Parts: sequence; C-alpha cells; structure tokens
Amino acid sequence: MQLLLIADKDEETRKRIAGFFRGGEYSVIEADSVDVVLRDVLKREAKVILLGSEFDGLSAMKIIPLLKRCNQDLTIILISNEESPALIRRLRREGIFYHALKPVNGDDREEIRQVVQCAFHNSTDRRLSQKNPA
Repeated sequence: MQLLLIADKDEETRKRIAGFFRGGEYSVIEADSVDVVLRDVLKREAKVILLGSEFDGLSAMKIIPLLKRCNQDLTIILISNEESPALIRRLRREGIFYHALKPVNGDDREEIRQVVQCAFHNSTDRRLSQKNPA
C-alpha cells in the first residue's frame, strides 16, 4: 500500500482530504507538525505529500526546499488558496508537482484524487528509470 502524507495546519481541511483517500489504495498519515513530516520523508516512506500553504508556523516556501533536500524523489502537491502567479512559479521552481486550491466540492475532490493518482504513477516511473538507466 502506498503512503500518502497529508500535512496541513488546518485540522478540518486535513481530515476532509484524508477522508477522500481512506479505505482505498493508500495508507494515509495526517501530520500537524514538521517533525512527523520530516520523519516520514527522511525514512523515504512518504512518496507523495499533500502540503498546506502554511504548516507548523512556516510557509510552504520555506518547507519545500528542505523536504526536497531530504528526499529528491518526493512528490509535493501544494494545497492552498494562493493564486499569485509569481508565487506559484517560485514554488514550481522549488519542486512542487502540482498546485491545487483547497477542495470545497465534488469536482475539487476528483481533481485531487486524480492528481494524487498521477503523482504516485509519476513517482514509480521515476524510481524505475533510475534503477534501469537507458
């Protein structure tokens, strides 16, 4: 079972998103502290993380480079209501896989479900290509 890490300061959002994935093909861990996130990233157990824009008193802009240094293969999906194109470009340069707005309805849930599925598929492809260089 693939580990999906959901890290957000907002407990309601975290639980709502976790509910989308419980009982399915993913093992879901909710994190409300940087300690939990770093532990799972350093152990390389987490392959995909849904990260809120602010977490444990730090902005995603500060956390993302640290997470990528800990595990370059980590796929980060940013969940925020931030719509500044300049900030989103900076976050993409830092290595996020996708930016999604916080889910509020069924269409939003479906978008996040598809993005997570794609992220795990992309993560598997990347690991296989590293093991079998052309």
